[in-house]
Amino acid sequence: MQGPLFLEIDVAQTAKEGQSICGDVFMTQPAQEKNRIISVLSDGLGSGVKANILSSMTASMALRFIASDMDFLHSAEIMMEALPVCQVRKISYATFTIVDSVLKGWTRIIEMDNPKTIFIRDNQLLPLVYREVESPKWSQRKILFSEILTKPEDRIILLSDGITQSGMGSHGYPFGWGEKGCQELALSTIKRKPYISAQELSDLILAEALSKEPLMKSGDDMTCAVMYFRRPRNLILLTGPPFAKDKDGEYASMLDDFDGTKVVCGGTTADIVARELGRSIETDLMTGASGIPPLSIIKGIDLVTEGILTLTEANKILKHHEGLDRDNPAAKLAKLLLNNDVIQFVVGTRINEAHQDPSLPVEIEIRRNIIKTLSNTLRDKYLKKTSIRYI
Repeated sequence: MQGPLFLEIDVAQTAKEGQSICGDVFMTQPAQEKNRIISVLSDGLGSGVKANILSSMTASMALRFIASDMDFLHSAEIMMEALPVCQVRKISYATFTIVDSVLKGWTRIIEMDNPKTIFIRDNQLLPLVYREVESPKWSQRKILFSEILTKPEDRIILLSDGITQSGMGSHGYPFGWGEKGCQELALSTIKRKPYISAQELSDLILAEALSKEPLMKSGDDMTCAVMYFRRPRNLILLTGPPFAKDKDGEYASMLDDFDGTKVVCGGTTADIVARELGRSIETDLMTGASGIPPLSIIKGIDLVTEGILTLTEANKILKHHEGLDRDNPAAKLAKLLLNNDVIQFVVGTRINEAHQDPSLPVEIEIRRNIIKTLSNTLRDKYLKKTSIRYI
């Protein structure tokens, strides 16, 4: 029997031109049950702070109700009472799409007034079968339910109407880019790049929507969230020498025998691995960057970097989701961590005297604390499965 899938989730969004805050909100969290993830995209009426408050309230309530397994029609009625219909436009103050995924295969999708969910399987658009539910209290608002068994390489794409209506009123897109335009772009991109990440696909769809707008200035809040179901990808990262020198051979073999992506962070760690595996180690001086030492090369190891400085910078990149496109060792490490799902950190506990130098920057933490921080960022922000082993 095959194990549970991993769900990679990322979102790209921009606020309406002239607004400092986006009126769309996307939230995701693991539910109390293991291997279950709930995500919500809500679009607040209008733009700016008021829209953001409405969509944040809607998304927060939806997450709480779904996680509690409360009857959703009753939950929706509570949400509708909190978010009445606009008397002028006769539409909800906030829309929502909810995706509730149990990673052994079952997923349900609940929609109210957002553009239709895009579901892609085997490079084809998979039509979802919906059941329409109408609340006796709120007959003017329809809720759509769909259930499906997800498989490896399935993708779910959620859009706010700022994406589908981009370019509306222009000569090329008088009625907007439309759901069909988004679907066609997603399909052609996945066909060309079958393993494209959720981050790259969401960024690409947002960029294409913006390109339809006059002067590339967004006329509305725009959000694209992508969910990518796949078999877990594994990575091991070794950093720091083992406490006992007689463990060096076991340490290097642990890396060599690993089935997945292999990373070494730290000069002393790299020297141990190269020596114990009988391989040469070379430094690529052309790969250094401001404040970040260059990469090294060991045959059979996917990435070899300096330790504390590079790990600290990689965590900053991941925490703020900025700088991934840079060509430096920290960005390369951050991208590798993002592209893998089950990440095992192996931390040597021998004191490295170089890191006791009081002249080093204050923000450089002890190796173990850096790894804890990085592990938490990957787990909490990107839903990665992480573990730490000390040796």
